[in-house]
Amino acid sequence: MTAGPARRLEPGPQPGAARAPHRATRPVKLIIQIPCFNEEESLPLALADLPREVPGVDIVEWLVINDGSRDRTVEVALAHGVDHIVDLPVNKGLAHAFMAGIQRALAEGADIIVNTDADNQYAAADIPALVAPILGREAEFVVGARPIPEIAHFSPVKRALQRLGSWVVRQASGTAVADAPSGFRALSRDAALRLNIFDEYTYTLESIVQAGLSGMRIVSVPIGVNGETRPSRLVRSIPDYLRRSTKSILRTAFIYKPGRTMFLMGLPLALAGALLAARWLWLFLDGTDRSHVPSLLAAAGLLLTAVLLWVGGLIAELQGINRRLLQDVQYRLRKAEADRAAAARDAGG
Repeated sequence: MTAGPARRLEPGPQPGAARAPHRATRPVKLIIQIPCFNEEESLPLALADLPREVPGVDIVEWLVINDGSRDRTVEVALAHGVDHIVDLPVNKGLAHAFMAGIQRALAEGADIIVNTDADNQYAAADIPALVAPILGREAEFVVGARPIPEIAHFSPVKRALQRLGSWVVRQASGTAVADAPSGFRALSRDAALRLNIFDEYTYTLESIVQAGLSGMRIVSVPIGVNGETRPSRLVRSIPDYLRRSTKSILRTAFIYKPGRTMFLMGLPLALAGALLAARWLWLFLDGTDRSHVPSLLAAAGLLLTAVLLWVGGLIAELQGINRRLLQDVQYRLRKAEADRAAAARDAGG
């Protein structure tokens, strides 16, 4: 299947003019992508439920990212009518596969990209609800919220960690995402062009924090789930998942909000140092016979560390200006590359 160049919208109404209904000049394309690693058994179940028609969308295509599978994943995908295959030569991890799919979907002219899992965890019937906020221009990024308390194969510990992780991501990103670890999500073309993933482990948490701190409009929609087809490959153990997730959230916060992050890190140290300094001063003025030098040294160390963190945050904020300029350049280059790929595809088709 082929599609035309990037969608162009009619100019909006001028001040005082009657508002005309929005109308696209070309068909709207949705690409549903599925990262896969040795999924020949579960992939047919996931593909069988994917829609070929979605309200408000003119073209629906499927894309499979084969992340170095050593089984028949590619053959199974082709046999079940997948339109596009990204075949990575070796296993590079979920985050890399996700971004490889995003890049290919953009090159194929996708206006909306939906990501789902190959284990058929998410109910594909909810894809229309997932893309509706983007079609309605209510959001650029939509995350499907699973009914965590109702999922039978989730242990009480996993349910609690899911809720805790989502709360942490909400605090770090300034969003209201209900289910941050959910991989069932939709992105507009513009949001996909702006997305960067630095974590090699997973894209789920980092992408939300990054999008929220970058000012993207993110919403959650309730979705259904299917029964468990296989154990999760991402969560090898609870401690490992917590360590990796915390690392991902902190790194993203340092990148996109370094000033606030380092100020908050230095604030407890500054308060502790101020209390110790006040205690030393009170004892000194009270005429104590002891010098309390250890307290004074501890106060000085804490205050100095806090000041260094704040200075580092200030420098990082200044460097952030360069980062935003480079991101804008990256966005324009990505857009131009995707548009050229779409134009070349149309010329060859």
